[in-house]
Amino acid sequence: MKIQKIFFSSVLALFSIPFAVQAEPPQVFHLDNGMKVIVREDHRAPVAVNMVWYQVGSMDETSGTTGVAHVLEHMMFKGTEKFPEGSLSKTVARLGGKDNAFTNTDYTGYYQQVPARNLEKMVEMEADRMNGLLFRKEDFEKEIKVVQEERRWRTDDKPEGLLVEALRATAFTAHPYHWPVVGWMDDLQNMTLEDAAAWYRKWYAPNNATMVVVGDVKAQDVRALAEKYFGGLPRKPVVRGKPQVEPVQRGIRRVTVNAPAENPTVVLAYKAPPLRDVEKDDDVYALQVLSSVLDGYENARLQSALVRKEKVALEVGTEYTALARGPSLFVLSAVPANGVSVDELEKRLRQSVAEIAKKGVSPEELQRVKTQLVASQIYKRDSMFGQALEIGLYEMSGIGCSQADRVIEKLKAVTPEQVRQVAGRYFQEDQLTVAVLTPVALPKQPTQK
Repeated sequence: MKIQKIFFSSVLALFSIPFAVQAEPPQVFHLDNGMKVIVREDHRAPVAVNMVWYQVGSMDETSGTTGVAHVLEHMMFKGTEKFPEGSLSKTVARLGGKDNAFTNTDYTGYYQQVPARNLEKMVEMEADRMNGLLFRKEDFEKEIKVVQEERRWRTDDKPEGLLVEALRATAFTAHPYHWPVVGWMDDLQNMTLEDAAAWYRKWYAPNNATMVVVGDVKAQDVRALAEKYFGGLPRKPVVRGKPQVEPVQRGIRRVTVNAPAENPTVVLAYKAPPLRDVEKDDDVYALQVLSSVLDGYENARLQSALVRKEKVALEVGTEYTALARGPSLFVLSAVPANGVSVDELEKRLRQSVAEIAKKGVSPEELQRVKTQLVASQIYKRDSMFGQALEIGLYEMSGIGCSQADRVIEKLKAVTPEQVRQVAGRYFQEDQLTVAVLTPVALPKQPTQK
C-alpha cells in the first residue's frame, strides 16, 4: 500500500514552485470594489490560466454545517440566468481547454486553462457566477448526494482517509482544522439549500476574491477585462468570526483507526509553526530543509536507514506545509515491514529526528539537500498552471506573491545549526499526536442461496 501524502493546509508544499529568475514579476492591481487582480505574463505558449480564489474554506465553517464550503463549490457549476448549467465547462471543452475547482481548509478556487485569445469569455463567466448564481432545490438535492458519495469513497471507504481524518480531529481540538474539508456525514445529511445560499451571500464577494492570470497575455489588457466584468459587482461586508486559537497541547495524544487495509500505518504529527513573517520566521525554512533531509530525495535519511538498511519499513514519508492561515503540522509516516510492530517503527521514526537534534547534519549533506530541493522545483516553473497556483497560495495565506523570491533566498541561507536546533525544538512529546491504522478483516458477506 502506498502511503497517501497528507496535506493539511495546502495543495502544495511551501517551496513548490519558485518563480523563474528570468520571468516577468507578477503585476498586481486593485479594483475599486476591493478585488485584487494579479497577472504574470508568460509568452512561451499561446495559453492562459485564469483562476479566481476566494479566501474562505472549511476553517471558516461552524459546527453543524461542516462541508458547506465544498458543497457551494459544487453548486457554482449549476449555472446562472445568463449562462445555464454546464455552460462554462462545455465552453472550456469546446475550446480544447480544461476547468475545475478545489476547496481547502483555507480557500476555495476555480480555474480554466484555455487558448489565450479566449480569456475574455472565462473572465465574463466567472464574474457572472460570482454575483448571479442560481439556487434551485433540484440542483442542491443532486449535488448534496454527490458530495456525500465523494465523502464515502475518499474517506469512509478508504483507510488512509479515515486515518488522516482521525489524526486531524485529535491533533486540533479547538481550531476548525479539527473537522474535514468534505464535512462530517451527519452535517451533510442535514444540510439545506439555504445553508449553501447563505454561504454564497456571505463570502462570494469581489473584496474577498483574488483573480490570478498567467499566460500569453498583456497585464493591462487583463486589468481592463477585470474592470469590465468584475468592476461593477458590489462590495459586501465580509465579517470573519472570532479567531479560534488552538490551546497548548500538554501531552502526547494517540488515536487508533481499525479499518480494512493491507498493511498497518503509523503517522506522527508534531505541532510546527506556519509562515507568518518572511524575514523573521527562520525556523520555518529550517523545518522545510529538515523535511527534505529526512525524505526529500531517493537516498534521504528515512528511506536509506529504515527501508533499505534496517528493513523495518516498507514505505516512509514526511510532510510539512507552512503556507496556512491556521496552525501547521510536521508529519512523519511509515508502513512497517512484515514482523515489525507499529510501536517499534514509531520509535525508529522518533529516533531519526533525535539523531539530527543531537548530531546535526554535515555542510555537505545540507548543501546537497538544498541544491536538490531548489533545483528539482525549478523544473515545475514551466507549468503556467503551477505558477498561477503558487501565486494564489501565497495570497491566500496572507504572505503575498511578491515575497516568493525572498522565501527562496531564505531557504538557501539555512545553516546546519538551524536544522539541528529545530529538530530538537519542535519534536517533543507535548507537541505530538500519533495515529495508527490497524488492519481488520472485511465483514463476511452473506452466502448466496
